[in-house]
Amino acid sequence: MNEVIHVKDLVKDYHIGDIVVKAIQHIDLDIKKGEFVSIMGASGSGKSTLMNIIGCLDQPTSGEYLLDGEDVSKMKKNYYADIRNKKIGFVFQNFNLLPRTSALENVELPMLYDRSGEEKDATKLAEEALRKVGLAGRMEHVPNQLSGGEKQRVAIARAMVNNPAIILADEPTGNLDSRTSIDIMKLFQELNEQGITILIVTHESDIAEYTKRTIFMKDGHKMWDKPQKFVKAEQVSDIEMVEEAL
Repeated sequence: MNEVIHVKDLVKDYHIGDIVVKAIQHIDLDIKKGEFVSIMGASGSGKSTLMNIIGCLDQPTSGEYLLDGEDVSKMKKNYYADIRNKKIGFVFQNFNLLPRTSALENVELPMLYDRSGEEKDATKLAEEALRKVGLAGRMEHVPNQLSGGEKQRVAIARAMVNNPAIILADEPTGNLDSRTSIDIMKLFQELNEQGITILIVTHESDIAEYTKRTIFMKDGHKMWDKPQKFVKAEQVSDIEMVEEAL
């Protein structure tokens, strides 16, 4: 089995007083190793809830969820932190970098919390990850010395440094301008070409076009799920961006 994500009949309900909010309803989903997938939908569609469950930030009400072959839907929450650190790399809209800590030290963080007992040269691995995202010359800079795009590259380096089963990116271009957004999607495409499995949540259809498969959600249901002929980010010119804006 080469499925990184296997979800079967997944349900998540929230109880607010006497009201039951059906956030996601009976979702089936498989993501194989090496895929590059986007989840789209409007606010309230359930895409963020699904991302939180896949990212082991929340538990489903019912259903099955296997992450890299491991059934995490039945695990107790106190195991979730270890699963997240070993199996998942997170990239967030707001970068979530420690403000007074260098890019290098930010990328080292996941390895400092690694309780597997495996010996790692954290500095060497962090330097390698930063070189892969094009920040070889910015390793000692703190976040306020970096541009928005550079901050997101640090976040991506941090997400991949532990060699996770999957990288989850929640609105990773939400705080970036159009040109920088395309640069970040180009980086994701390059990482995916190296075999890294990536799942992006976005409400922007033009960002989803840079992935190879799109899942669309509405009112907690998966409406459709299809592969697509994706746009190569490196081929998008500044002229095309201006024409789209007009």
